[in-house]
Amino acid sequence: MALTTRDRDVLDVEREWWLEAPTKEEAIRTRLSCSPAAYYAALRRLIGSDEALAYDPLVVKRVRRRLADRRRARIEGAPTARHRPR
Repeated sequence: MALTTRDRDVLDVEREWWLEAPTKEEAIRTRLSCSPAAYYAALRRLIGSDEALAYDPLVVKRVRRRLADRRRARIEGAPTARHRPR
């Protein structure tokens, strides 16, 4: 399955949202005209794709790693990096 323009846009937002907007949610809404929930659903679908991996291996591997870390933390009962006290 070849990546659509929308698929590439989702991966591009994940890679460079911080260059365009003060928050990721704002970048998602501005660039993709969709809700963050729709964005994350598309991103989760894409990270399993070989085409997405070929298009942007760094982003795909980073997202896969982040999801695996969160999954592992849930199973082990440990806080994720996002929820660790500072």
